[in-house]
Amino acid sequence: MSAIVPWESDPIRPAEPRPLRISVDGAPVEGLRGQSIAGVLLARGETAWRTTVAGRRRGVFCGIGVCFECVATVNGESDVRLCLRRVQDGDVVETRDDTAQDDTVEDRS
Repeated sequence: MSAIVPWESDPIRPAEPRPLRISVDGAPVEGLRGQSIAGVLLARGETAWRTTVAGRRRGVFCGIGVCFECVATVNGESDVRLCLRRVQDGDVVETRDDTAQDDTVEDRS
Protein backbone atom coordinates (compact mmCIF):
# COMPACT_ATOMS: atom_id res chain seq x y z
CA MET A 1 0.00 0.00 0.00
CA SER A 2 1.23 3.48 -0.80
CA ALA A 3 1.98 6.38 1.50
CA ILE A 4 0.37 9.80 1.32
CA VAL A 5 0.96 13.17 3.00
CA PRO A 6 1.36 12.51 6.76
CA TRP A 7 -2.25 12.55 7.92
CA GLU A 8 -1.46 14.42 11.12
CA SER A 9 -0.33 17.49 9.12
CA ASP A 10 -3.01 17.38 6.40
CA PRO A 11 -4.88 20.71 6.72
CA ILE A 12 -7.80 19.52 4.61
CA ARG A 13 -8.58 16.14 6.09
CA PRO A 14 -6.53 15.44 9.24
CA ALA A 15 -7.69 11.87 9.81
CA GLU A 16 -5.81 8.61 9.77
CA PRO A 17 -6.11 7.07 6.28
CA ARG A 18 -8.21 3.94 6.06
CA PRO A 19 -7.72 1.27 3.43
CA LEU A 20 -10.46 1.00 0.84
CA ARG A 21 -11.19 -1.03 -2.25
CA ILE A 22 -12.39 -0.01 -5.69
CA SER A 23 -12.93 -1.88 -8.94
CA VAL A 24 -10.97 -0.99 -12.08
CA ASP A 25 -12.23 -2.75 -15.20
CA GLY A 26 -13.63 -5.45 -12.92
CA ALA A 27 -10.42 -6.04 -10.95
CA PRO A 28 -10.20 -5.16 -7.25
CA VAL A 29 -7.75 -2.37 -6.42
CA GLU A 30 -6.76 -1.20 -2.95
CA GLY A 31 -6.06 2.38 -1.99
CA LEU A 32 -6.22 4.78 0.94
CA ARG A 33 -8.91 7.22 1.94
CA GLY A 34 -7.81 10.69 0.90
CA GLN A 35 -6.15 9.72 -2.37
CA SER A 36 -7.42 10.74 -5.77
CA ILE A 37 -8.40 7.86 -8.05
CA ALA A 38 -5.41 8.77 -10.22
CA GLY A 39 -3.23 8.59 -7.09
CA VAL A 40 -4.49 5.09 -6.35
CA LEU A 41 -3.66 3.96 -9.90
CA LEU A 42 -0.27 5.68 -9.92
CA ALA A 43 0.61 4.04 -6.58
CA ARG A 44 0.03 0.67 -8.29
CA GLY A 45 2.44 1.65 -11.07
CA GLU A 46 -0.31 2.29 -13.63
CA THR A 47 0.58 5.39 -15.61
CA ALA A 48 -1.97 5.14 -18.44
CA TRP A 49 -5.63 4.11 -18.46
CA ARG A 50 -7.01 5.75 -21.59
CA THR A 51 -6.22 5.03 -25.23
CA THR A 52 -6.75 7.76 -27.83
CA VAL A 53 -8.30 7.27 -31.27
CA ALA A 54 -4.74 7.25 -32.62
CA GLY A 55 -3.83 4.40 -30.23
CA ARG A 56 -1.72 6.46 -27.83
CA ARG A 57 -1.90 5.65 -24.11
CA ARG A 58 -2.78 8.48 -21.71
CA GLY A 59 -2.95 9.01 -17.95
CA VAL A 60 -2.14 11.93 -15.68
CA PHE A 61 -0.48 14.82 -17.49
CA CYS A 62 -1.19 18.05 -15.63
CA GLY A 63 -2.58 16.58 -12.40
CA ILE A 64 -4.82 19.61 -11.78
CA GLY A 65 -7.83 18.91 -14.01
CA VAL A 66 -6.95 21.14 -16.94
CA CYS A 67 -5.87 18.73 -19.67
CA PHE A 68 -8.53 15.93 -19.59
CA GLU A 69 -5.88 13.27 -20.31
CA CYS A 70 -6.83 11.19 -17.24
CA VAL A 71 -10.55 10.75 -17.94
CA ALA A 72 -12.41 7.52 -17.29
CA THR A 73 -15.92 6.41 -16.30
CA VAL A 74 -16.58 6.34 -12.55
CA ASN A 75 -19.79 4.81 -11.16
CA GLY A 76 -21.41 5.18 -14.60
CA GLU A 77 -20.45 8.86 -14.98
CA SER A 78 -18.33 9.34 -18.10
CA ASP A 79 -15.45 11.76 -18.63
CA VAL A 80 -14.44 11.98 -14.97
CA ARG A 81 -10.99 13.49 -14.44
CA LEU A 82 -9.35 10.98 -12.10
CA CYS A 83 -6.79 13.50 -10.83
CA LEU A 84 -9.64 15.52 -9.30
CA ARG A 85 -11.91 12.76 -7.96
CA ARG A 86 -11.21 11.69 -4.38
CA VAL A 87 -11.55 7.92 -4.15
CA GLN A 88 -14.52 6.44 -2.30
CA ASP A 89 -14.81 2.87 -1.07
CA GLY A 90 -16.61 0.81 -3.70
CA ASP A 91 -16.01 3.13 -6.67
CA VAL A 92 -16.32 1.37 -10.02
CA VAL A 93 -13.82 2.70 -12.58
CA GLU A 94 -13.92 1.80 -16.27
CA THR A 95 -10.95 2.83 -18.39
CA ARG A 96 -11.39 4.14 -21.94
CA ASP A 97 -10.32 2.82 -25.30
CA ASP A 98 -11.26 5.31 -27.99
CA THR A 99 -9.61 3.29 -30.79
CA ALA A 100 -12.92 1.49 -31.34
CA GLN A 101 -14.74 4.72 -32.20
CA ASP A 102 -15.42 5.50 -35.83
CA ASP A 103 -14.43 9.13 -36.36
CA THR A 104 -14.83 9.13 -40.12
CA VAL A 105 -16.63 12.11 -41.59
CA GLU A 106 -19.58 11.29 -43.79
CA ASP A 107 -19.41 12.78 -47.31
CA ARG A 108 -22.65 14.73 -47.80
CA SER A 109 -22.00 16.26 -51.21
